[in-house]
Amino acid sequence: MELTRDWVTVRASILLTFAVAVLSILAGLAQIGGLGVSGPLSPYVPDYIRQTVGFTGTITGFGMFGSGFALRNGYRVGWYTTAVLLPLTALQGLMQASVLSFPLVALSLLSVPTLVINRGRFDRDFRPSPTQLAAGAALVGAVAYGTLGSYALREQFEGIETIVDAFYFTVVTASTVGYGDVHPATGPASDIAQLFALSSLVVNVAAFAVALGVLLTPAIEAQLSKALGKMTDKQIDLLDDHVLVLGHGDLTEPILEELDARDGVEYAVVTPDETAARRLADRDIPVYTADPSDVDPLERVNLDGARAVVAATEDDARDALAILTARQLNPDVRIVAAVTQRENVDKLRRAGADQVISPTTLGGHIIVDCAFGADSKDATEGILDDVDLDADD
Repeated sequence: MELTRDWVTVRASILLTFAVAVLSILAGLAQIGGLGVSGPLSPYVPDYIRQTVGFTGTITGFGMFGSGFALRNGYRVGWYTTAVLLPLTALQGLMQASVLSFPLVALSLLSVPTLVINRGRFDRDFRPSPTQLAAGAALVGAVAYGTLGSYALREQFEGIETIVDAFYFTVVTASTVGYGDVHPATGPASDIAQLFALSSLVVNVAAFAVALGVLLTPAIEAQLSKALGKMTDKQIDLLDDHVLVLGHGDLTEPILEELDARDGVEYAVVTPDETAARRLADRDIPVYTADPSDVDPLERVNLDGARAVVAATEDDARDALAILTARQLNPDVRIVAAVTQRENVDKLRRAGADQVISPTTLGGHIIVDCAFGADSKDATEGILDDVDLDADD
């Protein structure tokens, strides 16, 4: 089979990334548990290196999972992290020198060309919010405080000799596990160490709680918004130079399909129908559940920054109100309306629509032309040319 861009799709890159993540974890766990079957390279790799890369390979596998989810959302940072981790997983697979790690090496190398070919498909920028940055800084600062402080007071601790011991103590303390193998010494001379351990516990637990809250809240909000058929605040904030589709029905489905087919076109749907909104959200279509003729919803979805508005509620009266509101909020935006009753064409134009299309009229012209022998494509192009000329007049 010819290796073409059409065959090597974005989905292939994402699936291969997740497959490498799973193999990296399984191979690493097998190596740590001593289940690896020695391969041809095993005589050349010391056992302690094989054990070490088994541990690091497991961690890398979880990192690959994060990169896979970033790729799934189209983030550029996911492409960069995957590009770094794929050679690393292949190298770790070789260093494990196990027969079980050979599929990991092969799949990692196979994933590289698919990732390179689809580089331009992952173009979304990841911009962490100030709250996320602050939570990350607090977490790093808390762990650094516990690690450096316990290492500086290592003579007053039992079980801390190296910086790794201090880091281990900090993480175990922050997780509230408290194995007890590392602890402050007893006696008056260790009072400072005991007070420090208490302060490290409070600081790290608070930092971990804040970080988890900041990380999990957007995910929970996204799931609730999807279940309710609503856009998240982050989706709304990203709307710019987009197309607003006001209303939803049978008429709007071809419109959404056409917008999907055009690369780089952002759009959002505003509809009061909660059932339709949930269906659209399930298809990952940005949707805002509200009346499109109200001012607040149109301001919320950034009508000022929209490149065009399509009014297609399948109710001419509601379309007229939505057009009047949109024109009031943004006098310069281009508004196109789909009319259901032909006698309402002029009314929607007076309401502020730049172009009014009657699907039934267009369909009638095309059917009659085809009945007299015209090709359907030629008939469609002819009707569209007539519409453009009418708009110019």
